[in-house]
Amino acid sequence: MVVNKNLKTAADGDTKIALPRRSAWQALTRHHETLRTRQLRDLFAGDAGRAERFQLEAAGLFLDYSKHRMTDETMTLLFDLARQSGVEARRDAMFAGERINLTENRSVLHVALRAAPTDTYMVDGQNVVPEVHQVLKRMATLANSIRLGQWRGYTGEPIRNVINIGIGGSDLGPVMAYEALRHYSRRDMTFRFVSNIDGTDFTEAVHGLVPAQTLFIVSSKTFTTLETMTNAHSARDWLLRSAKDPAHTARHFVAVSTNAGAVREFGIDPANMFGFWDWVGGRYSMDSAIGLSTMLAVGPDNFARLLAGFRAMDQHFRTAPLEKNMPVIMGLLAVWYNNFFGSQTVAVLPYDQYLKRFPAYLQQLTMESNGKSITLDGTPVDYQTGPIFWGEPGTNGQHSFYQLLHQGTKLVPCDFIGFSRSLNPLGNHHDLLMANIFAQAEALAFGKTAAEVKAEGTPDWLVPHRTFAGNRPSNVILAEVLTPEVLGALVALYEHSVFTQGAIFSIDSFDQWGVELGKVLAKRIGSELSAATDSGLTHDVSTNALIRRYRRARA
Repeated sequence: MVVNKNLKTAADGDTKIALPRRSAWQALTRHHETLRTRQLRDLFAGDAGRAERFQLEAAGLFLDYSKHRMTDETMTLLFDLARQSGVEARRDAMFAGERINLTENRSVLHVALRAAPTDTYMVDGQNVVPEVHQVLKRMATLANSIRLGQWRGYTGEPIRNVINIGIGGSDLGPVMAYEALRHYSRRDMTFRFVSNIDGTDFTEAVHGLVPAQTLFIVSSKTFTTLETMTNAHSARDWLLRSAKDPAHTARHFVAVSTNAGAVREFGIDPANMFGFWDWVGGRYSMDSAIGLSTMLAVGPDNFARLLAGFRAMDQHFRTAPLEKNMPVIMGLLAVWYNNFFGSQTVAVLPYDQYLKRFPAYLQQLTMESNGKSITLDGTPVDYQTGPIFWGEPGTNGQHSFYQLLHQGTKLVPCDFIGFSRSLNPLGNHHDLLMANIFAQAEALAFGKTAAEVKAEGTPDWLVPHRTFAGNRPSNVILAEVLTPEVLGALVALYEHSVFTQGAIFSIDSFDQWGVELGKVLAKRIGSELSAATDSGLTHDVSTNALIRRYRRARA
């Protein structure tokens, strides 16, 4: 496979130069030695304009990145690294529809999913935007018919319950978006999500629901995904225990897939099948037909607002210079801590209950994208790639893991996300919530010295326990209020930050071969678990023993 020539050009000659040998990387290594013991207290004390200089607004989001262990020189060197790593060229190649997913020989054009009707995104000489909007129009027609009560179940009753069946990107995006936009959703309808092959997940999802009022969305591009199709068949069995006639399946199932034959065989009318394309990765698909459940919940107009937010951040990422580019800056700072300070995780801390599933969504987006150890040219890396993402909504996390953030031995960069206005104003709740964001970011950055603790009258023996070292970095991301547009911009911000990091690491952020081996082995072991004899087991001795033990217990 030929690597796109655009991806080889960089300021120091060639991105094929191993990352640690790029001149900007080496300069950052030297610079880190001079900066690693500097305190944020001192950086702020010596730079009155720091807070104003290290902030940025784009697509309805405000980013304060002043509380980082960096200086103007740090940022200059990081921007040099981005240019030497071909970030701009790779970004332009993505927007041009070039096949930057090298291992699968595919374009990477999730940005086309939220394009305006007049935009142009080319794949193999064809503008894909009209087809994208054709699918969106069909989705809107279905959504309106269900929301208006025109779509009827087998008894003639309207649909009141929608269950999305998917896994990975076909679940994490829709469930995150539903929870994030629940304020805008139909409250007289029930929306649930099934992903785990554990039967408990399906059983609890349908508990208390009336089959005649329930619609299932089966989301699987190939219509062969083991977990999804196992749950889909259980859903059909659950329906038919009441409906009896298999022909009724068509009134209670729609599909997000490209396999018309398998969809028809299952009992779904292919007219109610919504496709997407091989240039859309699963973890980048929540704004495609995979978002059908989101559109059903919030309506086509709010879904269009969500796409508009994505599009605004896309345009910012595509056109803003690196020095004023929000996703690029966040990506570069992530590299700074991951690769120079040795930080292995990032905590994402949304101070809005509606974003409770946002950290889980980012886990797939970031870790499936950049959890790679092989470069684009097939050689092993000798540096850290994607960090581990985790988090919980505030203020719950403050009474859980913030102790480690403040006084533990690990350096954990944090992303705080908050809003100036609450969608549910209640007394002084929101002021107290936001006070906690600002307080936590301040405490992490500046800590509390032993002298300050002693001045409060603390006994000498207790002073070390109540001292906070500070010097813990964070971003603070603010928006006015959580709208569909803001959610779209927020997701796109992290998408493009991940892209920036992957370009610097010289890895393919758009394949996911690491999930395949376990799936293949599970399919093989699945048939072995129900075998009548112990013969035929050819795994390692530990796995063979576990299978035999399970067989005995199952029997």
